[in-house]
Amino acid sequence: MGTTRLVLSRNLNLEARHLRPGGLSHEISRLDGQDLRAVLLDNIRSAWNVGSILRSADGFGFAHAYLCGITPTPEKEAVTKTSLGAEDSVTWSYHKDAVKLIKGLKKEGWHISALEDDNRAIAITSKFKSGAKENASDQKSVLIVGNEIVGVDPGLLDLCERIFYIPMWGEKKSFNVAIAFSIAAFQMQKGEN
Repeated sequence: MGTTRLVLSRNLNLEARHLRPGGLSHEISRLDGQDLRAVLLDNIRSAWNVGSILRSADGFGFAHAYLCGITPTPEKEAVTKTSLGAEDSVTWSYHKDAVKLIKGLKKEGWHISALEDDNRAIAITSKFKSGAKENASDQKSVLIVGNEIVGVDPGLLDLCERIFYIPMWGEKKSFNVAIAFSIAAFQMQKGEN
């Protein structure tokens, strides 16, 4: 799957482990029967946005962040300055090839969604409005957020089971990626309660 780095916090309750040779390089273990949610950052340019997403991921109970392509990692000071330590409570890993990563996660039973303005997208508010989960198999899910200028890679969108958009009423066509992730994460959490 190209270059992969996995970083764990000493304070973390989740564990990551290596799998069979040639297989997916890591997996997140489920604890206490809770759903596992991860976020994939596809070529996010801004270290500050990455730090903000990590902080929100921690706040909304996401277990892992996949940092892909040109996305800066917490090894950069600007990421940690904004994340305020969230890189220690949300495991993260770097992957050069997000498409290859998602194909591997799908084989392991992960459900893949993206946040993108796309003709296949449904409003995230309508998906989670009822408060009920779509089905019990949503226990392992990844939400993909994309590049601030060009969005999510079309190859990733083609691998998604669901694509969501955030309804907007203003003149701008999109929210800042960190804000959009936080809105989606909140809406997803609201729908699970």
